Amino acid sequence: MDWSAHMNKSLCLAKEALEVGEVPVGCIFVDDDGNILASGRNTVNETKNATRHAELNCVDTIVKAGLVEKLSNITVVVTVEPCIMCASVLANIGFCTNIIYGCANDRFGGCGTVLAVPGLKNCKVKGGLFGDQAMDLLKQFYKGQNPNAPENKVKKKPVNL
Repeated sequence: MDWSAHMNKSLCLAKEALEVGEVPVGCIFVDDDGNILASGRNTVNETKNATRHAELNCVDTIVKAGLVEKLSNITVVVTVEPCIMCASVLANIGFCTNIIYGCANDRFGGCGTVLAVPGLKNCKVKGGLFGDQAMDLLKQFYKGQNPNAPENKVKKKPVNL
């Protein structure tokens, strides 16, 4: 299957996240027929909950719909390699068989960049689909300032010249 259209949908979700001051990560869950079963973006700043990553928001959608036991062979299409937390959830949820991501997560990647979560051995992982676009969104976010970051408490001594 050509995953380009699905990654474009995830990139649109990531752009939505960027527009509202969230880390720009978008994610969709796709069945074998190409149907999107869940979509999500990061909502960490909005909810003030550090676990509200795009992947976990998709998992919540599946759980709330009562679909967990009915699903198998789901492909996760996400703009950034899932962090260790999200990769662990995907490894243990029971229906994730493929993960396709855009750019690697050099700080927290759980699909092999930093740590290969052991349960993912039964899951095919492929990175690099529209990775440049995903990385560009991250760069745009990190150029700005996080409005929820704590105030800098470092006291600077005046310099006498």
